[in-house]
Amino acid sequence: MELLAQFADIVLHLDQHLLWLLENYGNWFYLVLFLIIFCETGLVVTPFLPGDSLLFVAGALAAADGIDVATLSTVLMVAAFLGDNTNYWIGHVLGPRVFRGQARWLNRAHLEKTEAFYRRHGGKTVLLARFFPILRTFAPFVAGIGRMPYARFVAFSAAGAVLWINSLVFAGYFFGNIPFIKENLTLVILGIVALSLMPGFIHFLRTRTA
Repeated sequence: MELLAQFADIVLHLDQHLLWLLENYGNWFYLVLFLIIFCETGLVVTPFLPGDSLLFVAGALAAADGIDVATLSTVLMVAAFLGDNTNYWIGHVLGPRVFRGQARWLNRAHLEKTEAFYRRHGGKTVLLARFFPILRTFAPFVAGIGRMPYARFVAFSAAGAVLWINSLVFAGYFFGNIPFIKENLTLVILGIVALSLMPGFIHFLRTRTA
């Protein structure tokens, strides 16, 4: 049980263990980060994995420990893009089967509303969802369910991957080793997570108020 607890701690708080991972596993570091970002964006059952904070810390390590930041960002962009597309096709295949019945929350009317929404707002939803934890895991899945045209999805998915990965990796690369930030990295990570969640929280409050 103790070993399982340690493994869960490493997976759930990987952003805090990256230096250890780099020092002990060398180039396997890239593969682990690839898998984490792929799963966080590609599997609806793993929205809890670190995303924004992981990218920031990885960028900071690239500046401090000689990791090639171009290779790092490329690997992670590919992971984010493939994850999104995997999630899209899972939703695309499962959607018609899931909504085939007449259950209260899974009836055809909801599917038709989803399809209409993604016809009108699918592009910006896929793009902007990249910057919101949890939403970036579910947006491509729902885009697949909503039958968003695949060519349109790919274009916005690729743009989102480039913007999301590079903005956070290079933020860590240029600012992550400033003494104050480095000495208070845990607080910085918590701040990044809080900022990532804040827009969704504000939207929730506005919805409740309305």
